[in-house]
Formats: sequence, C-alpha cells, structure tokens
Amino acid sequence: MFKNQPAGLYVLALANTGERFGYYTMLAIFLLFLQAKFGFDSTVSGQIYAVFLALVYFMPLIGGWVADKWSFSKCVVSGICIMFVGYAIMATPTEIRSTSSLVILCVSLLLIAIGTGLFKGNLQVMVGDLYNDPKYSGQRDAAFSLFYMAINVGSMFAPMAATAMCNLAMNAKGLIYNADLPALCNKFLDGDIQGNEVAAKAAESGMTVGSDVAAWATEYISTLSTGYSYAFAIACGSLIVSFLIYFLGRKTYAHILTSKKADAKNAQVSAGPELTPAQTKARVVALLLVFAVVIFFWMVFHQNGATLTEFAKSCTSPEAGGWTRIGFNVWALLSIAVGVYALFNLFQTKSTQGRVISGALLVMVAWALWYFYSNTPNPLSGIQPQQYQQFNPFYVVALTPVSLAIFGALAKRKKEPSAPRKIGYGMILAGVAYAVMMLGSLSIVGTSASVSPNWLISTYLLLTFAELLLSPMGISFVSKVAPPKLKGSMMGGWFAATAVGNYLVSIPMILWGKIPLYLLWIILIAICLVAAGFIFMMMKRLEAATSDAPESAVAEVAGGEATAAEVEV
Repeated sequence: MFKNQPAGLYVLALANTGERFGYYTMLAIFLLFLQAKFGFDSTVSGQIYAVFLALVYFMPLIGGWVADKWSFSKCVVSGICIMFVGYAIMATPTEIRSTSSLVILCVSLLLIAIGTGLFKGNLQVMVGDLYNDPKYSGQRDAAFSLFYMAINVGSMFAPMAATAMCNLAMNAKGLIYNADLPALCNKFLDGDIQGNEVAAKAAESGMTVGSDVAAWATEYISTLSTGYSYAFAIACGSLIVSFLIYFLGRKTYAHILTSKKADAKNAQVSAGPELTPAQTKARVVALLLVFAVVIFFWMVFHQNGATLTEFAKSCTSPEAGGWTRIGFNVWALLSIAVGVYALFNLFQTKSTQGRVISGALLVMVAWALWYFYSNTPNPLSGIQPQQYQQFNPFYVVALTPVSLAIFGALAKRKKEPSAPRKIGYGMILAGVAYAVMMLGSLSIVGTSASVSPNWLISTYLLLTFAELLLSPMGISFVSKVAPPKLKGSMMGGWFAATAVGNYLVSIPMILWGKIPLYLLWIILIAICLVAAGFIFMMMKRLEAATSDAPESAVAEVAGGEATAAEVEV
C-alpha cells in the first residue's frame, strides 16, 4: 500500500490532514455550538448546519473552474489563507444570543466555505496529476485510499481536541458539561421554563445555581460557547501547519506545477489521443449519473453531525462499560489502528527484521489496550455527544488496509467490481446501518431515552464500510474518467453533488421530534435502497461509457477499479 508511491502524495496528504483536523474539530461541535450560544432548536440549527455543509461542498465547483483558468497550486494557497481568516473570526468570543454575533458567524462560515472551495478539490486534482506518470499510474486507487486515510487521521483526533477545549473553559469557571443544560438555560432566559428546572439539572452534575438563576444560566452558556471558540482556534493552528507542510514539501510535487499552456499540453500527452466529442459527452453523462446517487449517500452519511448527534445527546446513555468504554479514548483507538497495520505487515514482510518489528508493535498494542482497559473507570461517565464522531474516522483508518486487501485479491482474480458497482453496494450498506438505528429506536418514545452507546458505535461501523466503498474510490473514479480539459470542473461537480446531499441533511432534522424515531430511520433506509436500485439500473450504461477511454488516459474502470491496490505495508 505504501510502496511505489511518489513522495508528493505524502506531502499533499499531510497538508490535507492538518486542514481536515481543524475542520472536523469545528464540525464536531458546530451543531451543539449553535444550540448553546443562540438557543436554536433542532430544526433551525439543522438548517444552518446543512446550509453550511452545502456551501462547503458546493464551492469546490467554483474553485475547480477557477483553477482550470488560473492555477491549482495558487488556489490551494489562497484557500488556506481565506479559511484561516474565517476560523480566526469564529475563534473570537462574541456576545451570546445576539443578532450581531450571528451575523459575524455567518461571515466567518462564508469565508470558510470559500476557502475550502479553493483548497479541497484542487488539492485532490493535484494528487491525481501525480499519477499521470506511467511509473505510478497503476497505484492511483491505492493512493486515493491512502489520501483518504490521512484525512481521517486528522478527523479522528478532532472530537478529542474539541472536548478538551470545552472542558478547559468549563473547568476554569468550576462548571461541568451536561448535555441538557444549554437548552434548559436558553429556555429559562426566554421565559419558557422556571428556574427550578435549571437548578435541578445542574444539581445532577454537582453544581449549585444559587439565587440568581439568570446570571448563572448566562454564565454557563457563555463559558461553554467560549470553550467552543477555543476549539475553533485549533483550526487556525492546524491551517498554519498545513501551509508549512505544503510549502516546505514543494519539491516533491513541483513537476506538476506548470503554466496553463504547458499544463494543457502535458494533459493531452498524458491522456493519449484526445477524446472525441461523443466520448467526452458519454463520460460527462456517466459522471452526472454517479453524482445523482452520491447526493443521497451524503444526505444519509452526514447525519453524523445532525440526527446522530441529536441521538447521542438526547437518546444515548452518557455512560459506557466493559470494552466499549475504551473506545472513547482516542489513544486506545490509535493503538488498535497501529495493531491492524502491524498485523498486516507481519504477514506481508519478507524480512526477519520486519517481522520482529511488527511482532514487537503487536505486543506493545496488546499492553496498551490492557492498560487503557484497566485504568479507565468502569463505567465511564460524562461522555459528550461529539465524542461519538471519532469512531467513523477511526474505522476508516483501521479498515483501509482491510478494504484494499479485499479489492486487491478480487483484482488478481479479475472479479473486482467497478466503481459504480462499489457505490451501489455502499448505498445498500448505508441502508443496513440505519436498520441498526431503527432497531435501537423501537423502544424509544419521543426523543428522550438512554439506550446503549453500542447502537451508535455499530451504526458508525457500517456507515464507514459504506463510505470506503463510495468516497475514496469515487474521487479516484472522477480523477480518471473526467475528460482532461474538464478535470477541475468534474472534481468540482463531485463536491457540488455532495453539497446538494449535505443540504438535504436538514430534512431529517426538520422531522426530528415530529415523527417516531424508528420511522425517521426507515425513511433513510428507503432513500438508500432507491438510490442503490437506480445505480444498478444504470450499470451497463455507466460501464459502457467509461470503458472506451485510451488505456493511458485512465486505468481500467469496468471490473477492475483498483487492480494495483495491493496492501503492501
């Protein structure tokens, strides 16, 4: 997996890791921040969350168009700078529950979306350009899996960082986080409930409100919001790291940074014979059909920051016991991921030294896990909703070599499914994930309960399997199939489809609390199955449209998406 890869891949992947760490630190608490600081309910906060996600993933369409006319590298650097300004504004504490603060927030969110649009898609196009070299062309799919894994290394630590910053601010004022208190404090300040409800909930966490409930409620919300601002400041620091990695590692990818005139010439040479208008049209249509399905995947997948976070806050026990409890320690999760890679290397390496190192790592991992198990309170209490969001990136990091091994073995037998088929299978798995949520919600009346954390953890596992089938291979598919002159725009189209799906995230949030929870999950299951049925109906057309490219232009698509994705650690 790591062999025969250009050095530029690691530089660009690490630059992206830093940016994604900051982004997901912010995103892990964004919904909670809106509800605490401004007193928004699930419908309003869900709408803002969805609009922001839609902007973040729509802007790469414009960013790709700009890069096609200007420069991919200049767009990447400009994006980092604009995002930094946006996060810096968010990191500045402002007055709670005020219109001016909301306006300032909207400005910062717009800047972050614009910066992401210039950075995200164009960086991925640059990764794809590294594999126009015939020496590396067979490693494209493995490269995008590695690139995707690096994104999730940053994402895995984001919820921990956000939680640490919140606790830092709260502890400084002698306060303790309670998931129910922000909403109760806002309701009291709005005059909707009595102060005794706030006092009773605070007492559950060992806090004393005192006689001035309004002052205490204001301080609680303000302190929590300040903690969230500290977390947003982390994003500023991560962008500085990303820029330094990108700038200092420039030599590793300098060969793909050319003038637009030379770039067009090189693209034509690397792509072989120019596609005919009919071939170009067929490929664009095929990509648009895939984008149509991708819309619904991201609609259901990005419920992790919406309805699944609401479920974690309102319906899931804040306690975990047994082995489950160490899953909320990100260092334990990292140990497991290291163990997975060590185990793969143990069986793959041909050297005695490699086997000894892998064996030693496995022993250290076993000791670390026993240490975490023995020294973590049982049950572990005080689990915050955003902590569940570390499971998805952990699963991506740990399961990437597993997925590559499976697809590599299938490729050797010439039985590997094409990218469109993987997307179809991913939609089916997403449906299974929400079937788990449906089963876990059958006993819940309303939107208040205390079910086991294992329901959410299992759902994230299945959603991650679906994600691995769809997202990294989908990005690789776009980079290979897009006509050379439209590669920036087509990569932007992928993100535009993601944007539409992210806006649709708001629909389940609107339904939250208005229909039984099990019915909400059934709706998402139905969406997944309909989308899967559509792509399987279009399968012959998709594979026919993408199989007529010159071999030098794209790797074999139909039936052989990742033929060289061997898991050689």
